[in-house]
Amino acid sequence: MKKILFATSEAVPFIKTGGLADVAGSLPKYFDEKNYEIKVILPKYMCIKEEWRNEMEYVTHFYMDWKWSSQYVGIMKLELEGITFYFVDNEAMFAGQKPYSDAKWDNEKFAFFSKAILCALPVLDYHPDIIHCHDWQTGLVPVYLDHLRAWLGFYKGIKTVMTIHNLKFQGVWSIDGAKEITGLPDYYFTSDKLEAYGDSNYLKGGIVYADRVTTVSNTYAEEIKTPFYGEKLDGLMNARDNVLSGIVNGLDYTDWNPATDDRIAKRFTVDTFRKDKVKNKVALQRELGLEENPKAMMIGIVSRLTDQKGFDLIAHVMDELCQDPIQIVVLGTGEERYENMFRHFAYKYKGKVAVNIFYSDAMSHKIYASCDAFLMPSLFEPCGLSQLMSLRYGTLPIVRETGGLKDTVEAYDETAKTGTGFSFANYNAHEMLDTVRYAEKVFYEKKRDWNKIVERAMKKDFSWNNSARQYEKLYDELLEK
Repeated sequence: MKKILFATSEAVPFIKTGGLADVAGSLPKYFDEKNYEIKVILPKYMCIKEEWRNEMEYVTHFYMDWKWSSQYVGIMKLELEGITFYFVDNEAMFAGQKPYSDAKWDNEKFAFFSKAILCALPVLDYHPDIIHCHDWQTGLVPVYLDHLRAWLGFYKGIKTVMTIHNLKFQGVWSIDGAKEITGLPDYYFTSDKLEAYGDSNYLKGGIVYADRVTTVSNTYAEEIKTPFYGEKLDGLMNARDNVLSGIVNGLDYTDWNPATDDRIAKRFTVDTFRKDKVKNKVALQRELGLEENPKAMMIGIVSRLTDQKGFDLIAHVMDELCQDPIQIVVLGTGEERYENMFRHFAYKYKGKVAVNIFYSDAMSHKIYASCDAFLMPSLFEPCGLSQLMSLRYGTLPIVRETGGLKDTVEAYDETAKTGTGFSFANYNAHEMLDTVRYAEKVFYEKKRDWNKIVERAMKKDFSWNNSARQYEKLYDELLEK
């Protein structure tokens, strides 16, 4: 039995701000339980809902050296769907209304969390074969492990995997500040270890010391070796190329299933979408005050409204796009200029554009089920989940060929009759507009071809099962060495 410990700053259903929570909370359930025992450890934030905190049971506590004092570390536990979740408890560290706050405090609390994970292992009498670290918040785990292994035999033999979910976030702080926070010796704050451009960098430390480095798609693993996507760490990514690989995230196919989804107006399958999917469109048109027309092409957007997601491209051609025979439905919050831009077009094109400047899980399901196409023109996208949800619901993604979007959406080829969506290569507003208009042309003039693309999209398997098999292979390779 191979013992794997996921170290993460968030996990569904306890705490979520982004896709990392889905990976840490959902993926463990899909491993072969006869050969892999997966446990998860995360902070016990005060902002975790009380109903979950009440279910946690006390396991143990100890005191840990931290910044010239001895700090309390409690370990709580909760079993859910066969997975053990451990929670690191320290009220002073993990208070607040949100899991993340300002940079200084986040750097301190996640350094504390990383050290506490390792200090908890001997107390729990738990010796994982691999600690799988997720993002910069756990970047110090491999560093502390190296430090502890030098003088405590317990830690020998533990391997580490560092998964980069988004290289943009690195846990950067001043070297003097990081030395004071972490208690690590000067030895670690050199350019071949934690130091980067005059500061300390937690994620860099994790990448340097981990036995394997993964990211969330094959294309993103290649992209981050280039200056444009490498966020100043492209040199390091090239240096660690021999241990770097990409594994696409999955989707919880029980939650995202058009055949059983109780949040949508009419359920459908790959066999019934031709007659039933459109009923969701009409219901959503009615709900959002759009013109009720089952034949109109509806394009959905569910996203954070930021530059990273390509909204500068959309803003550039939105007026032109609204001249087309389409309807646009938007759900999300983000930068004020994009929120206001969409409000403006919803007012200007009443009946054609519906904008929801908030986030609602139920509404997102309705949009994925109702729309004909889904627009996602990201500047960069390590993996992306929205396109996977779209494919699952037969809503054809229109994406830019970057990161996980390139790996998961196959562009329609009308000659070969292949493909599961539409894509464009350059970060250019009119190239995007041309691709949207090509999709419109196929939708209105080649309905049989369009339905065949939908069929192929819905048959794709991007469930967590797929990802879990690839992680199992990676763990096996690591432990065979």
